[in-house]
Amino acid sequence: MFFKRNWLLTMAILMLLLGVITCTGTPAPGQATTAAPAPGAGEIKIGALYDLTGPTSDVGKDYALGIQEAIKCLNEAGGVNGKLIKLAQADYGYRVPEALTTYKRYRDFDKIIALLGWGTGDTAALSPTVANDKIPDISASYSGELSNPAKAPYNFYAATDYSTNARAALTTWYDEVWKKDPRFASEQGRKPRFELFYSFATPYSTAPIKALKEQAELLGFEVGKGQDVSLTALDTKSQVLAAKDFKPDLVWHGNTTGSVATALKDAKALGLGADHIVNNWGFDENLPRLAGEAAEGNVYGIGVTAFYGESVPGMDKVIECAKKYNPSVPQEARLIRTVQAWANVLALAEALKRADKAGSLSGTGVKDAFETFQNVDVGLGVTPLSYTASDHRPGSLVRVYKFQGGKPVLVKTIDMKERFPNEWGKWVGY
Repeated sequence: MFFKRNWLLTMAILMLLLGVITCTGTPAPGQATTAAPAPGAGEIKIGALYDLTGPTSDVGKDYALGIQEAIKCLNEAGGVNGKLIKLAQADYGYRVPEALTTYKRYRDFDKIIALLGWGTGDTAALSPTVANDKIPDISASYSGELSNPAKAPYNFYAATDYSTNARAALTTWYDEVWKKDPRFASEQGRKPRFELFYSFATPYSTAPIKALKEQAELLGFEVGKGQDVSLTALDTKSQVLAAKDFKPDLVWHGNTTGSVATALKDAKALGLGADHIVNNWGFDENLPRLAGEAAEGNVYGIGVTAFYGESVPGMDKVIECAKKYNPSVPQEARLIRTVQAWANVLALAEALKRADKAGSLSGTGVKDAFETFQNVDVGLGVTPLSYTASDHRPGSLVRVYKFQGGKPVLVKTIDMKERFPNEWGKWVGY
């Protein structure tokens, strides 16, 4: 019954989003998502890329709703210093060529000064272009390579990066489980064994692998050869059986929620016997719904923001706007992805306000404004945001969760800069 209800809900959300894009987004330059600004107030043109129909649409649809709701809410409250944001939107289906074409349309016809981007492959492919065009890309890809301004000067995101997250999850498991759990008390004379499940051909999935393997070596793990798992995998039995020969104590999952749920269920059914850590895009409220008991217990994951509805500053506004603008979408169906979208919009809004006050409401002005952030608190459980001209990693505080009774429970907030002060400076950019 859950799967039928979830499918119907997914289709309803998809139709809602596609309807919004058809009415207000590209390719129809000049149309806005809100009422026109008052005469003389001006407007700020922003573009957004979504995956509503591609392999990451399992997490992309709720993120898109969050972008739309955050922009509408911001505009209703007066916009940016009285200027309303005009949002151009498109579903690019996780296809890099389509993302490049859409971006050029935003740049040339919509005249955007900033982009709310999506995936790692397209964001990395666009990085040299947005740098040349001087248009900041505030993406849902938190790839570490985008945090080095020497190579990606116009890339930002309001979340800890994939590599920091992966290192944090591995370190938390090592500190809190391997060293303390009675299950492993008699195993301390050997190295813990660590295997990795991820899509070898997907830039998002591979982004933190170098950092993960380096962290595993630093902590003293034995690392397996890795298992190639598709983003849309519906059966991972062969990968689980191959990993079983290695007898891992811990498995990393680097895909999105649907694929991770499949792997967790197969691992449980086939008796893999390992604990699991999951990248942030594979760890959300849908994971226990899809994986059932396989998501309970020793499955840890990253939350770069608080989960939807969690009691943190700013969440009341997120919920209020979700109910107001999309009342047909049940609250229980909303995800942390909405909160992640809000985090990026709030960070961009703060940069826009600073650039506008400085008399430089342009792509370059927005970039420079981001680089004045020092421990900016946007709420929502986001790490305090700081960016400099030499480091676009916004922070070092990582929240590690697990599911209990189908609900996310915070296990630990770990400060990776504090935990590894000698390594932190070396980790920028990958």
